[in-house]
Amino acid sequence: MKRLDRPRSRPKLVAKLGRGMGQRSGSKRRAVLSEAAITEIFRRFAAADPEPKSELEFISPFTLLVAVVLSAQATDAGVNKATRTLFKIADTPEKMLRLGEEKLRDYIKTIGLYRNKARNVILLSQQLIAAHGGKVPCDREALEALPGVGRKTANVVLNVAFGEPTLAVDTHVFRVANRTGLSNGKTPLAVEEDLVRVIPAKYALHAHHWLILHGRYVCKARRPECPTCLIRDLCLYEAKTL
Repeated sequence: MKRLDRPRSRPKLVAKLGRGMGQRSGSKRRAVLSEAAITEIFRRFAAADPEPKSELEFISPFTLLVAVVLSAQATDAGVNKATRTLFKIADTPEKMLRLGEEKLRDYIKTIGLYRNKARNVILLSQQLIAAHGGKVPCDREALEALPGVGRKTANVVLNVAFGEPTLAVDTHVFRVANRTGLSNGKTPLAVEEDLVRVIPAKYALHAHHWLILHGRYVCKARRPECPTCLIRDLCLYEAKTL
């Protein structure tokens, strides 16, 4: 993701508490950014990086699904290092089953929780063949029924493989959303619901990647790079670095 210098002027777009997304049904939580501020944030993301891409390497919906399953509690770089060789010999559910769980472990043993992940990849390959003709389904319920696939993984696959405007909330997205004032949700699902509701439709498809890349390279956990942040003047994070 391109890093741009922050704007010199400060648009008057930041709303007072409660004037942004409004009050959720049955909840007293309120948003802290105005609709105009949110729109401006994503306008800047789009201008800086019009076509953001996943940093996971894949060649098909199946290899994407496997890569995302393997990426839980692991870095994209670490997953890519393992799958570059793996996908040369097992890029379909059928080939993955022929490889087998034991040999699969050898390819992914540098990835955390590799034993459990190998078991899930074999099981989901079996289920794809039995229930979906070897194809990755483009349906959330069907995806989440696969071993090792939760809501976040399903959202990534739906977004990247099938072009659905879903929003997967990982630690980076959760942190950025709460720091900036896009959400004050206490759970990943609450943050996802906030973001889906407030992000303008024209930016929905790429919103997940803009947020995750921003969190990975600029709005870092330990020391965010606020001086170079292109949304610094809109962000409501009080402990900005100098």
